[in-house]
Amino acid sequence: MSDTDQGEALTEKAEGEYEPGGSTSLTALSRGAKAFFDWALVVVIALVVALGIRTFLLAHFVVEGSSMYSTLETGDRVFVNKVSYRLHDPNRGDVVVLHEIRGTTERDLIKRVIAVGGEEVEMRSCEVRIGGQLLVEPYLDPTVVTPGNCGGDFGPILVPEGAVFVMGDNRAGSQDSRTLGPVLLDDVVGRAFVVFWPRSNWQWL
Repeated sequence: MSDTDQGEALTEKAEGEYEPGGSTSLTALSRGAKAFFDWALVVVIALVVALGIRTFLLAHFVVEGSSMYSTLETGDRVFVNKVSYRLHDPNRGDVVVLHEIRGTTERDLIKRVIAVGGEEVEMRSCEVRIGGQLLVEPYLDPTVVTPGNCGGDFGPILVPEGAVFVMGDNRAGSQDSRTLGPVLLDDVVGRAFVVFWPRSNWQWL
């Protein structure tokens, strides 16, 4: 067979692979199916990662009510770090989300940690004291928390180990540990660390 004949034979063979009804449409179909499954896998992985992050690491909550005014307002959306308290206990001043169960009612609350386990807390004339020492609270709005408008005196109360004492920044309009009692650490969902929406209210907490 001459070189020309070999070339023609190769050409004919190549052309034969693309006969109508041959593998051309099947190849295109298999490529389309592969691309679809690749994208489906990416979507599934993204959903699993997002679910894992929401379940174990990070969540967002929408603020309702005025108990944390003016630090937080109704409609504010906050990100909550759910893993930080797996590494350490809450610190005084942290803004935390709590999971409360009362009878058949469940709800999430957002408050500020005022005292931790082993500390004695009390309030006199709108001033909070921890172990007898005045607690400086720069996060309070002096136009909201005014003398005689902070919910009344209480304590002293000894916070048990494994619990925290929480209060709202709007002292006169907050249902918190003054009525609910100290909150067990197991009921602390996580630490709210930033307001991300609306943009006009963006702030670190």
